[in-house]
Amino acid sequence: MRLRPEQANPNFPSKTRRNHDMATTMETLLAGLNRDLAAEYQAIITYRSFASLATGPYRQEIRQFFEEEIPDELDHARFLADKIVALGGTPTTEVAPIALTRNNREMLEIAHKAESETIERYEERVRMADELGLTALKVRLEDLIVDETDHKEEIERRLKNWKG
Repeated sequence: MRLRPEQANPNFPSKTRRNHDMATTMETLLAGLNRDLAAEYQAIITYRSFASLATGPYRQEIRQFFEEEIPDELDHARFLADKIVALGGTPTTEVAPIALTRNNREMLEIAHKAESETIERYEERVRMADELGLTALKVRLEDLIVDETDHKEEIERRLKNWKG
């Protein structure tokens, strides 16, 4: 007589238990994707504001930099909102808290910190997608990590040897 796994090992999660765990993990993934979406909304608003607030001799370059980042962040938000719906969730309309400044260097530092945090969040989301077997989501999130890493490295180059 062949025993079912849960009969052979009482610690083995039953099919019902595994399905419950999967649903909980999916809920956690959706909540994380919504946090990511709120952060992308934050980036769009922050970068638009920074582009307008930039002053001084490098105003045009800083304005252009932030304006050029906005379409990427908007594409990320579009992807996240669509994926949240595809996975059975509802996209957030909340925006993560926004930090503003009128100091050009501080603008870049705020943006650098946000890009670093975004990379960390997306790396966590990649692990979650992998655990759920959502390969396409995992790969697309890895693509977002590449974009965010490029943004972060560009900011680092702009901050390097900044005087004042």
